[in-house]
Amino acid sequence: MRRLDRYIVSSVSSAMLLVMAIVLSLDFLFAFISEMNELTNDYQALEALMFVMTTLPRRIYDYLPLGAFMGCLVGLGAMAKNSELVVIRAAGVSTGRIVLSAMKPALTVVVIGLLLGEFVAPYTEKIAQSQRAVLQGAESNIATHRGLWHREGQVFMHFNAVEPNGVLHGLSLQYYDESKRLLKSRFAKRAIFQRGRWQLENVVQTEFLDGRTLVSRFLILDWDTELSPSVLNVLIVKPDNLSISGLFTYAKYLQEQDLSSAEYMMSFWKKLLQPLSTAVLVLVAISFVFGPLRSVTMGFRVFSGVVVGLLFKYAQDLLGPSSLVFGFNPIYATLVPIIVCFLVGVYLLRQAR
Repeated sequence: MRRLDRYIVSSVSSAMLLVMAIVLSLDFLFAFISEMNELTNDYQALEALMFVMTTLPRRIYDYLPLGAFMGCLVGLGAMAKNSELVVIRAAGVSTGRIVLSAMKPALTVVVIGLLLGEFVAPYTEKIAQSQRAVLQGAESNIATHRGLWHREGQVFMHFNAVEPNGVLHGLSLQYYDESKRLLKSRFAKRAIFQRGRWQLENVVQTEFLDGRTLVSRFLILDWDTELSPSVLNVLIVKPDNLSISGLFTYAKYLQEQDLSSAEYMMSFWKKLLQPLSTAVLVLVAISFVFGPLRSVTMGFRVFSGVVVGLLFKYAQDLLGPSSLVFGFNPIYATLVPIIVCFLVGVYLLRQAR
């Protein structure tokens, strides 16, 4: 029995690794070609290549559910095509035992995904995004299309780049009064967090005083704000690329500032439930092999897997923004596709017995 377990695990694991290698190779190539359109200033081909390589942990994390699903579909599908599953079941091995053996590589994928998504991918993503922004000229007094906007009270902020070590580049501050009238504007080439406070460097300040403007320049100027480097490190990357703890921290901060945290809570639930999503997709793949895709060609099996994977992804992508528009809890946007896939998988496995 152990030998059969090892054989099923090795077949499914090999297929998962093959799928991940193919998908990541294509994604790496297309990402590098896309970055070639962003070359400017000190950001050239070598830097673009380093950027894509640095974001590789995030790309692996993004494709792990697809790799587990497709790998299980291909690995078990090859066994079904060679009648190996028929022989195993004829030898007295139950369908549940085969499902359990096929699930073991998926559990490994879940653990790897949790570690990558919580500790590795967010950190490397911050480094990659900040280095690219700096090389593209983040200290210029221009709001870049990759910059970050934030509001704290009546102060609107824009950062061209945020480094993970607590350094901001190209910082713009707009101060408004209660009637939304602009009082003053500041631009600093850099801001550094030292000894528990922020210091702006090379500051140009413009004050608007009854029809006239007053321009002042400062080499160093203190900046009083509730933003901390830990909060800003969350801002540097998209919500879907943050860690679970980072999403929760920033969502809590937004709530304290009376700002909407729905987008970050949506990503929080999506990442928190991703292990469950992976397990359910693998269950669907197994049910397909024992059910409607038992005797089809490998090409059709792969095509069916891609269609199902895309439907699952699009369902979550559509329900997520819908929760922001219609105001229902974002957790339902993540749970509904998972529950539907689970029910489909269980139903097909029961039909196969």
